[in-house]
Amino acid sequence: MAGIVLVHGLWSDGSSWLRVIAELCALGHNPVAAQLGLETFDDDVASVRRTLATVEGPVLLAGWSYGGVVIGEAAREIGRETGSAALGKVGALAYVAGFAPAEGESVDGLSRRHPGSLIPRHVVVAGAYTYIDRAHFGEVIAHELPAESAAVGAAVQKLTRIGLDRVAVGRPAWLDLPCHYLLTTDDRAVPPALQREMAARMGADVTEIDSSHAPLLTRPREVAAFLDKACGSLPPGG
Repeated sequence: MAGIVLVHGLWSDGSSWLRVIAELCALGHNPVAAQLGLETFDDDVASVRRTLATVEGPVLLAGWSYGGVVIGEAAREIGRETGSAALGKVGALAYVAGFAPAEGESVDGLSRRHPGSLIPRHVVVAGAYTYIDRAHFGEVIAHELPAESAAVGAAVQKLTRIGLDRVAVGRPAWLDLPCHYLLTTDDRAVPPALQREMAARMGADVTEIDSSHAPLLTRPREVAAFLDKACGSLPPGG
């Protein structure tokens, strides 16, 4: 079937895709999760490109939350001087409640367009890093999770370097590739109105799901079905 590279969001790592990976494998796909350092945007993009280079193309590149910003840059052709085997391999993009800034925009700027996110209320600054207040992690990210599971998610958060959300991006790859968007209508982290706005200007094929910000954790079968459908827009080849 298809090669799929999965990119996580802030305060998380590649293991956030575990249940989705199991579902995708059952469908016959070959998913791989990239691991972001969450230290600098350029390093996160480079990490995704390194992962792409290990997967046979054409590839569906999928990003959750902040991962959406990263995939829009990682799939962009930036010139032969990079020498990256990853560039040009991506055949389509898929966003799971993902940020999709246009050229010159940032996550921070997009986040200010619509009210409703609980992140500003519950983000904690720890030196040069941030995390979500552990007592409120489930409320912000995945309110459907049982309390025990939310506590685990809170405990394994990855600290995120301050400033990642302020990076202004270049010309995004979504201008040139087929795009798919899984819109989470009960999201308390990225307002559905913002998701709908970003998906519309991308011309994305939109699927709506009654979910919190983390359907990866709460609705993995439906996320896998969304990604399986998105693979239909990949060009033939391999």
